[in-house]
Amino acid sequence: MKNSKTYSVPSKMIMLISFMVLFFLYVGCDEDDDIVTTPELEIKEVASGLVGPMGIETDAKGNIWVTESGTAVPDADNDTHNNNGKVILITPDGQKYDAIVNLESYANVHSDELQGTVHILRDGEMLYVLSGNHLYQANISNFKPGDTPLDAGSLPSEDVFAIVSKLPLASNPDHDSHSYNLTKGPDGDLYIADAGANAIVHRKGANDYTILAEIPAIPNPLFPGMGGPTVQSVPTSILYDGNAFLVTSLTGFPFPAGEAIIYKISLSGEVSVYQKGLTMLVDIVEGDNSNRLVAQHASSFKPASGFAPNSGSLIWTNGTNTTVLADGLSQPVAIKQVDDHTWYVTTLGDGSVIKVTYQ
Repeated sequence: MKNSKTYSVPSKMIMLISFMVLFFLYVGCDEDDDIVTTPELEIKEVASGLVGPMGIETDAKGNIWVTESGTAVPDADNDTHNNNGKVILITPDGQKYDAIVNLESYANVHSDELQGTVHILRDGEMLYVLSGNHLYQANISNFKPGDTPLDAGSLPSEDVFAIVSKLPLASNPDHDSHSYNLTKGPDGDLYIADAGANAIVHRKGANDYTILAEIPAIPNPLFPGMGGPTVQSVPTSILYDGNAFLVTSLTGFPFPAGEAIIYKISLSGEVSVYQKGLTMLVDIVEGDNSNRLVAQHASSFKPASGFAPNSGSLIWTNGTNTTVLADGLSQPVAIKQVDDHTWYVTTLGDGSVIKVTYQ
């Protein structure tokens, strides 16, 4: 994610209204503030003490795989490529183990922001990891909790930045690239939401990348008071819904409230609007039969104080209406769907993984 280069369904309405009433009447916390429970919603912390938790996946054994972004703090040689990103494995009983270490982490030269280990995708025995400039590929079929962690330096990888930053893009005059999130398309290829290039990148094979679509900038409603006349889209996640890709946008600085858009992108690259009126979106998953579920990172941003604390949300959307499922979250980043009423969520603000269950 980065700053600008310059610095619900009508037939469910009664049920949803009832849910909101119950939410405000019955929300409660346990003694450790780990659980929020209502008759229909439970939020439980399953892991804490993580350092910059970002991407999340699960496997058939019930393990949770989470990335830690790293720090990009210069070392003694003033090398900003600190390479201390990780993938950790969390067992069903909550034990944490390093699974992949020494993943690339550095400060982006265009935004000065951390470009560390972000999202992951498990495809059978293969774990794809986006970190720094690179797409890493790790075969995890034989990895067991407690094994010596895999070293990123020994893994096959591809320099996405080197390729994408050279592609001609009207939306990327600074030749930036920040491969941030990814999914598998109907053709079996990988599709990457590039938050630096403001584009969806199609990986056809090893080191074979093309641009599927550019995501346009939008007018900045806070100009001239804050920021420039336009705001970058900053695509943050991508989901194939069976017909097209749905892509969320964070928007760049000054992160204007209500201006984040979910885009719909056809397999041929045609871009249209799926849903407007949202704020700082960072992920999207299948949801249930009627709605997709998106994560709002925060409700507002101020240069002096940053993102509003504990203002993140999970929000239902069907392309027309939106309804809050859960709010008061501490900077959610990624969602992993378990089934149509259960999700794991990484929360960057408090270094946790939470389990959200909605009946």
